[in-house]
Amino acid sequence: MMSDMDLVVPRIATEIAPRDLPAHPQQYAASHAGLNIEPGSADDGWIIPPAVTLSDGSQAQLYKDGEALQAAYQAIQKAQGRICLEVYIFADDPTGRAFADLLSEKARQGVSVYVLYDSFGSIGTDRNMFRQMQRAGVRVEQFHPVRPWETRFGWRPCNRDHRKLLVVDDKFAWLGGLNIGAEYAGSWVIASPAMPESGLWRDNAIGIAGPAVRNFLSTFVRSWRYVTHGGKIRNAEYMYGIDLGDLATRRTATRARTLARRGHIYHFAPESTLPDIGILASTPTTSSILRLLLHRMLSEAQKSVRLTMAYFAPDDDLIDALCRASKRGVKVQLMLPSRGDVRVLVVAARSFYDKLMCNGIEVFERQNCVLHAKTMVADGRVSVLGSTNLDYRSIEFNCELSAIIRSERFGQQMVDLFNNDIRFARRIDEKEWRKRPWGDRFMQWAVSRARYVL
Repeated sequence: MMSDMDLVVPRIATEIAPRDLPAHPQQYAASHAGLNIEPGSADDGWIIPPAVTLSDGSQAQLYKDGEALQAAYQAIQKAQGRICLEVYIFADDPTGRAFADLLSEKARQGVSVYVLYDSFGSIGTDRNMFRQMQRAGVRVEQFHPVRPWETRFGWRPCNRDHRKLLVVDDKFAWLGGLNIGAEYAGSWVIASPAMPESGLWRDNAIGIAGPAVRNFLSTFVRSWRYVTHGGKIRNAEYMYGIDLGDLATRRTATRARTLARRGHIYHFAPESTLPDIGILASTPTTSSILRLLLHRMLSEAQKSVRLTMAYFAPDDDLIDALCRASKRGVKVQLMLPSRGDVRVLVVAARSFYDKLMCNGIEVFERQNCVLHAKTMVADGRVSVLGSTNLDYRSIEFNCELSAIIRSERFGQQMVDLFNNDIRFARRIDEKEWRKRPWGDRFMQWAVSRARYVL
């Protein structure tokens, strides 16, 4: 019988030292994407950090790029009893088919395998791949079918399941921003034809082993029951170890207590009493607890806030909160994409640069790849990592999943990772930014006005 810790992907025994990086970050960013393309690659200068042991005995392992999908793949290989996988995009490229074949093999071995994918996110996937998995014994469900005739409990095409979660044998949980596909994995999962670094995506995930995993299993169970039994979409919500504090409105506090009676765990106590791992599995709502959580982190930050965000189109209140933190002496740094798969959201993010930089906030744009990570770390102590972007779709239309890790050791790893990304980023110069063409200014203004419907 494997112990809880057997499923933690071990640190690579023989680490390859990073290449000597040029003294000037811009020089390095001009020719490298800073992505870990294949096992043993040191092109990004990132050394794999050790797992962090938390107060309840759980272990938290930070993953970067394709290494994250390799960790998920290896955990599935070791499964003996149950596999639960929830993902937005399940591609049918070589990486996706490697996962599908492995899940099918585990099902034939007698392992209970559950796969939940989003119908819209995976709309380009060959459905024969899912049928083959079903024939092998995998229980496969699609979230909110796009085709109305395939629905069982009503057609809701606007609400999507953007979560990424894997739970293996109730002993290992994995979550983050990565979907299952070659652009996320590189050659970490399967030897793939050479891809240019510009075609790969920069992302993060976290692996959890130990007692905390049972709460992530509860998250998956709620999603699965909602899809298979119907009801209100709020039934798919799950939260654990969330401190709303004085920021909770009466409406939100009442809702929190109602959900607490259904098995969710909120905290209205000092942060010192909170568990090291919190879970925010949100459902579409206008009274977002995520907003409250972020505002609390920003209002309590004393030294630093480092935010990496793929889609950055938040409401004005959050922009103001970032600016207030900077004004009171907190070092606020934002890592945003220089290009993305949704171009309009890159433009939306740039519409805030003037205000952010005027308030002393450092803005960086990640170069030569698609930035898809969604992370935040405050004071190098409280970290948020998951699938949730800071745009209206993520908060008001999607089901999302984030983990809150309260650990200085893990927070320092997040800070180190942010600083590593700076090597491959361009800092936006305030004076140069003010000289941008008027056409760009107008486009940014127009998109910022329409960000509520993006």
